Amino acid sequence: MEILGKTAFDAIVVGTGPGGGSVARELARQGWRVLILERGSGEPLRGSAVQFLRKAMVPGRSLHFTPDLLALAHGITVGGSSAFYYATAFEPPYGMFDAHGIDLRPEVAALRRELPIAPLDDGLLGPAARRLMESARELGHAWEKLPKMVHQDRCRTGCDLCVVGCPHGAKWTSREFVDEACEHGAVLMTGAQVRRVLHDGWVATGVEYTCGGSIHRATAGRVVLSAGGLGTPAILRASGFDGVGTDFFFDPLLFTIGEVPGLEGGAEFPMAAGVHLVEEGYMMTDLVLPRWLHWFFTAQVGRVDRLAGHARMLPVMVKIRDELGGRLTGRGGIRKRLGEVERERLLSGHRRAREILERAGARRIYRSWYLAVHPGATVKLGEVVDASLRTEVANLHVCDCSVIPEAWGLPPSLTLLALGRYLGRMLAGDVEPAAARGSGRGEPDDGPAGNRDIPLGPA
Repeated sequence: MEILGKTAFDAIVVGTGPGGGSVARELARQGWRVLILERGSGEPLRGSAVQFLRKAMVPGRSLHFTPDLLALAHGITVGGSSAFYYATAFEPPYGMFDAHGIDLRPEVAALRRELPIAPLDDGLLGPAARRLMESARELGHAWEKLPKMVHQDRCRTGCDLCVVGCPHGAKWTSREFVDEACEHGAVLMTGAQVRRVLHDGWVATGVEYTCGGSIHRATAGRVVLSAGGLGTPAILRASGFDGVGTDFFFDPLLFTIGEVPGLEGGAEFPMAAGVHLVEEGYMMTDLVLPRWLHWFFTAQVGRVDRLAGHARMLPVMVKIRDELGGRLTGRGGIRKRLGEVERERLLSGHRRAREILERAGARRIYRSWYLAVHPGATVKLGEVVDASLRTEVANLHVCDCSVIPEAWGLPPSLTLLALGRYLGRMLAGDVEPAAARGSGRGEPDDGPAGNRDIPLGPA
């Protein structure tokens, strides 16, 4: 803290997931003095089940339940949920952002030139992924390999550590952008939980956070909240914002699982291939889980007879686009139920997945209970933030899944990376949004030259 206390910053970025990591890197590359605050730790990923449980499966902290028993897990570590995601790079919903004056196409094009985005080589497809692809295609589905953000030369066949944090550096994570930001002078502070945004009237001046059991304040001319679809609205509420944390989406999903005699699987890269049925409102992919996670989801529905034979299990993930609704409680709880539309989409996907599994020779087919991932639309673009991703408070921006205004039912990683790049370039003056910058109250945003040169230090 003594060293940081002598340092002034141009921007504070809260969170190190794809959105936060991307905007922090962009600003640092432009010469901005950036402080990155991360609630979790930056310890190396070890591919350990224990580490995964500590960082992504702690009830009330990183694991949340709804009245329908859906669990929303997210990673609390440097890199955020990208440390434990499946590295799938779906195109953003361009039209959704076009309607709000944001063109993400240039950002995605630049990211594609830089990141290792490509379908997995045939040699990295596991036996379960191959079996499902063949079966789905025989039934007429356009089941194709999915674009992945993977350093494929580092990937190891027969490895099942993707989900729990790849220790080989094969799976791209936002940690790479955070590291690059630090190489350009950004300062990363881990174990720092932001409590609220500090603002002078209608102008943001910094944040208040806890670290090491003490309360501190950091000041800068810009604040970017990237604490995720659940974390960011909680910070805004504590900062006096109303109208956040309601009518949101999460992507409900279930697993349909069957046993295929003679299959030798159980350890392969998940979500290698699949199909997106846009009109039906859901997608299906292969999704082989580590043995212990298979046990968890199988025991959850009372199928203890299916705990053995993990290598013979053939799982299909069905993930749907849900409807906006629900609310976040004052204590960070989630209140949202599945409606009839969502339930029918899940069951429709389950029936179709069952057909694919039966075609693949699976027997004793069952399904998991409902889960959910990717909460968003809690700080909506067009309602709470404008085309500058700025709130009504000047110099306070949001860049994470919370700003996505509508559900579209696909993993948002590439979208968030593009939003981070867009915001960083916009703040640096490289891109002009369609909406007026001065739409918020208070003084206009001025960039680094207009920052208050107040040092970081204890409150």
